[in-house]
Amino acid sequence: MRAGSKPESGDRPGSGRKPEQTCSEYLGSMALWRAYQRALSAHPWKVQFLTAGSLMGLGDVISQQLVERRGLKEHQIGRTLTMASLGCGFVGPVVGGWYRVLDRLIPGTTKVDALKKMLLDQGAFAPCFLGCFLPLIGTLNGLSAQDNWAKLQQDYPDALLTNYCLWPAVQLANFYLVPLHYRLAIVQCVAVIWNSYLSWKAHRL
Repeated sequence: MRAGSKPESGDRPGSGRKPEQTCSEYLGSMALWRAYQRALSAHPWKVQFLTAGSLMGLGDVISQQLVERRGLKEHQIGRTLTMASLGCGFVGPVVGGWYRVLDRLIPGTTKVDALKKMLLDQGAFAPCFLGCFLPLIGTLNGLSAQDNWAKLQQDYPDALLTNYCLWPAVQLANFYLVPLHYRLAIVQCVAVIWNSYLSWKAHRL
């Protein structure tokens, strides 16, 4: 570099990332997204269930490592697999099916229709879903019926209140802006944090 000349962007100390590297990563992300879209179009139910399971598992990993700070040695792999299985076998089918039912009940896409869907989702579906999800986790954890009922009474009000702090705004945008077959994936991406909370709440003694 000539004396007195300004350093080029690639020569700046600490610049780290080169433009071609950023471009390559962007193109790779776009290719991955297109592959996901193709798979979703070809196998909508399977892909939605696997997406829900993967993100439920990720939520449990975040719960154990960042919230509970167990560390890798104390990580409960069985618990993570249980949460992932619940995502594939319960959350994915139930939530994905509910969105289809909701679209039949309220078929429009206007702002008013989105508001109606959100109110029905949060007023009817969310309380029932939590009321099934929490005791299901308790059963899989080996709790007796009596202990499971006591834990549900303890955890349910707080979980439902936390739900209403997050999901109404998310679902309003989801129902208004996102096509039906992408809704479960979008919700599950947002729900990584929610899944972490649910995993912590469900496994807290």
